[in-house]
Amino acid sequence: MRAILNQRLFKIIFGLLICSQLSFGQTQKPLTLEDYAQWNQIRNTALSPDGNYMTYAYTPNEGDATLHIRKLDADTLRTVINGKKVAFSEDSKWLAFFVDPTKEAIKKLKKAKDPVLSDLQIVNLQSNVVSEVTSVKDFSFSKTAKFIAIHKNSKDKKADHKGSDLLLKDLVGDKTLNIGNVSNFAFNKEGTFLSYLVDADGDNGNGMYLIDLSNMRTWPLHTGAFTYNQMSWNKEKKQIAVLFGTKDEGNIEFNNTIYWASNLTPGMTTVGNQATYASEKDAKFPKNMVISEYASLNFNEAGTQLVFGVKEQQTELKEDDELKANVDVWHWKDERLQSRQIVQAKRDQKATFKSILNLENKTFFQLENDNMTYVNTSEKNIWAVGSVDTLYRKNVNIPGGFEDLYSINTKTGAKQLIAKNVYRNMGMSPNGDWTLFSKDGEVMGYHFEKGSLTNLTAKTGINFSDEDNDKPVEKPTYGVAGWSKDGNTLLLNHKYDLWTIALNSDMTANLTQGLGNEGSIRFRLVQLDPEAEAFDLTKPLLLSAYGDKTKKGGYYEVEVGNTPKVLRYEDKMTSRVTKAKHADKVIFTEQTFVDFPDYWTSDLSFEKPKKITNANPQQSNYKWGKRVLIDYTDERGHELQATLALPADYEPGKTYPMVVYFYERMSQRHHVYSMPTYDDRPHMSTYASNGYLVLMPDIIFDVGLPGSSALDDVTSAVKEVIKQGYANPNKIGLQGHSWGGYETSFIVTQTDMFATVVTGAPLTNLISMYNVNYKRSGSSNGPLLEWSQGRMGVSPWENMELYQSQSPLHHAPNIKTPFLILHGTADGAVDWNQGLEFYSAARRLGKEVILLSYPDEPHHLQKEDNQKDFQIRMKQYFDHYLKDAPAPLWMTNGIEHLDKKRLGPEVLEKED
Repeated sequence: MRAILNQRLFKIIFGLLICSQLSFGQTQKPLTLEDYAQWNQIRNTALSPDGNYMTYAYTPNEGDATLHIRKLDADTLRTVINGKKVAFSEDSKWLAFFVDPTKEAIKKLKKAKDPVLSDLQIVNLQSNVVSEVTSVKDFSFSKTAKFIAIHKNSKDKKADHKGSDLLLKDLVGDKTLNIGNVSNFAFNKEGTFLSYLVDADGDNGNGMYLIDLSNMRTWPLHTGAFTYNQMSWNKEKKQIAVLFGTKDEGNIEFNNTIYWASNLTPGMTTVGNQATYASEKDAKFPKNMVISEYASLNFNEAGTQLVFGVKEQQTELKEDDELKANVDVWHWKDERLQSRQIVQAKRDQKATFKSILNLENKTFFQLENDNMTYVNTSEKNIWAVGSVDTLYRKNVNIPGGFEDLYSINTKTGAKQLIAKNVYRNMGMSPNGDWTLFSKDGEVMGYHFEKGSLTNLTAKTGINFSDEDNDKPVEKPTYGVAGWSKDGNTLLLNHKYDLWTIALNSDMTANLTQGLGNEGSIRFRLVQLDPEAEAFDLTKPLLLSAYGDKTKKGGYYEVEVGNTPKVLRYEDKMTSRVTKAKHADKVIFTEQTFVDFPDYWTSDLSFEKPKKITNANPQQSNYKWGKRVLIDYTDERGHELQATLALPADYEPGKTYPMVVYFYERMSQRHHVYSMPTYDDRPHMSTYASNGYLVLMPDIIFDVGLPGSSALDDVTSAVKEVIKQGYANPNKIGLQGHSWGGYETSFIVTQTDMFATVVTGAPLTNLISMYNVNYKRSGSSNGPLLEWSQGRMGVSPWENMELYQSQSPLHHAPNIKTPFLILHGTADGAVDWNQGLEFYSAARRLGKEVILLSYPDEPHHLQKEDNQKDFQIRMKQYFDHYLKDAPAPLWMTNGIEHLDKKRLGPEVLEKED
C-alpha cells in the first residue's frame, strides 16, 4: 500500500514539475538587441592575501559598473559605483580602489571640457569604515601594511613642473603627511622606506628624498636644479638609483648623470655609500650619446650592475632650416618601409640602446647598437643574449624574424657567437645560466659559462615540433613550460604531455606519465605564485587540463615520478585560477555556452567549490540554446570537429535554419559563453534564442590553398550537420570577419550550397592585398600573405595563377548567392578598397550585393551606434533569406545618401 502511495505521490510531483517547466519555458522570451544593455561582464577581481575577501565589479553593456567588496564566507560588505583598480594591503585589513564619476557625470565634464578625475576610497575591512581622498592618480600600500602613499593630481595642468601633492597616510595611527611637488614615489620591497622625487616650480627643492618609516626621518639623498627620472629600488639589496640632468639650450636630449646609494637600513644615522656616474667623464662612453630618461634604470639582483638606455644627442631644428616641402622618400634600400617608420615615429624618437654599468669599477658597456638591436639581460647573472638581424632585414624572400644570437659577458663586454640563422628564439633561463632556441622541433640549449651548445630534446628521443601549425615557415615547438627552482631541470610542453629534461645529466622523463597523449588531454603547468620565476619540483605541481576531443576542462595535480591525479575535470571551461598569497584558497571561473563565467572559490583540492558571483541572473528570463559537438571528416581526410549551437526550443527530428560562423579552428570554443555585447559579429546566444542553429567548424589549411581549404572544411562540416538531421539544407547562411571574411568571400564564389552570405572586412583580391600595407602597423601585407595567415608560401610573382585561384575577386562571375559586405572606411588591417573591389565586380556582373560602408570606422566597428546598427541589419538579412521574414527598405531598394539619416534599418516601405 505504501509503495502504491509513493508511486502516486511521485507521479503527482513529476507532473507538477513538468507543468512548471512548460510554464517557465512559455514565459521565457527570445533574446533581442534591446536586451543586451543589462548583461554584465566581471572585472576588477582581486583576492585578499589571507583569502577571506574578494572584490569583483559587474560592468554592464550600458550604464555604470558596481564594485562588490565581499567576505567569502559571509555577505557583501559594501558596493561602490564605478570602483576600479583595487588593491589589498599585505595584512588583508585594508582595501583601496579608485572611483570614477558616473557616465552621465563624465558626459557633462567632457562637454564642459573639464578633466575626468578619479577619487580614492580606503576601506577598513574589519570595521567597514571608509575614508576618501579626491582627485588621485596613483596609490600604493607599503608591504608592512602600516602606510599607504596617495599621489594626487596636479591642480595646475598648465604648469611646467610635474610635481603634485603626495599624501603618506599612517593607517594605524590615522595621521597623514602631505609632501608637495612630488613627481614619482615608491616603497622599497620590505616597506621600510618611501622614496620620492620632487619636481617643483623653478626647480626649487628638486631632488630624490627618502623617508625612513621607522622614525619618519626624511633624508635628502640628492638635490639640485635638475630634472630627476627613473627612480629605481633594488628588490633584493638595500639600494636605490636615479637619473638627474639638465638640457642645454639647442639640444633635444637631457644630459643625465646616474646617482645611486647603498646600504640603506631603517634607523640609520647616516646615508650609506653614495656614488655617481657622469658619462662625460668616461672616455669610453660613446661620443655624442647621453644616458636617456626614456629607458628604465634597473639594478641586477646582486646590486653590482645598473642597466639603462643611451641615445644620440640631437640639436633642435630651427624653423628656417626646416624643409618646406612635405615628402617621404621610399627607397628600395630602406630596411623599414616608410609607412612603418611613420607609424613607429614616436617610438623611434624615444628609442634607446640598452647599456650596462658595473658599479664596482664604473665600467660601461653599450650592449645594443644599430646592428645588435636587441639584448636580453639577466637580473641574476652576468650573461646576456644579443640578436643581430642585419643579414636578414632586407631579404624579402624570407619571413621576418631570423637572427644570429651572441652571448655577451656584461662584466667584460666579450661577445661569442651562439648560432646563426635562428628563427625561434626561446629565451633565457631564470637564473641566467642557459639560453634556448629551437631548430626543426629540436630545442637547443646554450650554456654561457661552458660556451657549449647542446641538443636538449635529443635525449628524449621525440620531436617537439607543433605539427598542427600549418603556416609555411619553420614549425615552432610547444614552448617552455618552466624551469626547476634549482635551475637544473627544463620543463617542456609537448602536444599533450609535459617533459622534464635534466641539464646536468642525460635524465629525461614524461612528467605527466603519458596520460595526456593517452587521453588527448593537454596538460600545462600553472604558476600560482605571480612572483615565482620557477617551479619547486619537490612539491606537488598544479596542471591545467583541456580535453582536445571532449572539450572538458579543469585541473590536475602531479608529483614528480607519479601519475597525475584529477582535482576537478568537468564538461566545462575552467580557467583564471588565482590563489590567495598567504592561504590555501583559490578563485576560478567555470563556463559553458549556457553558463556565464562566474567565479567560484575552494581550497587547492578544488573540492566542494562555492559559487561567489552571479553576474547575469536575468538570463533565466530568456530562451537559451545549448551546444553539441559534431565530428566530421573533410574531403582531404582530416578528422575534424565543430561546435553546434542548438535552438532554445530544439525538437529532435526537426530541421532548422543555420548560420555558420568560422575563422580557423573554432571547436575549442565549445564551452565559451556567448556574451551578448555590442560588436560586429553574430552572437550565438541570440541566434539560438531566435530559432537558429549556429555552426562553428574547424579548418586546416594546405599551403597555397587557403580558400580551397576553407571551402572543403566548411562544406564538409555543413554536410555532416545536414546528414545528422539538424539543418534545413535550403536555409543556411555564412558569416565571417577579416580572415573569416576572406573565407566567406571565397566560398560564395565556389558553391551555391548557402542561401546567403555576410562577409565582414574581407580580403578579396590577394594580389592587390599583397601590394598594399597593413595601415595599422605600416608593414607590408606581403609577408602576411606568404608566410603567416595567408599561407600562400610564394609571392604572386612566383605563381600568379595560384594567387588568382585563391582570390574571391577572380571568381566573381561564379556567384549565385546574395551577399552582404561590411567594411569600415578607416580599416587599418584590411584596406577598405578590398571590400569595394568585390562590391564593384559583383555589381558590374549583376549579382545581388550590398556594401554596408561605415565612415571612419576601423577593422572592427567601435562606435556603439554603428555596432547596434550592424547587428540589426545582419539579423534582418539572415531573417529574410533564412526565415522568409519581410525585407526592409535598405535591402530591397537601398537608401539614398541624403536620406540615410532619416531612414533607419527598421523602415519596411518607402515613406511619402
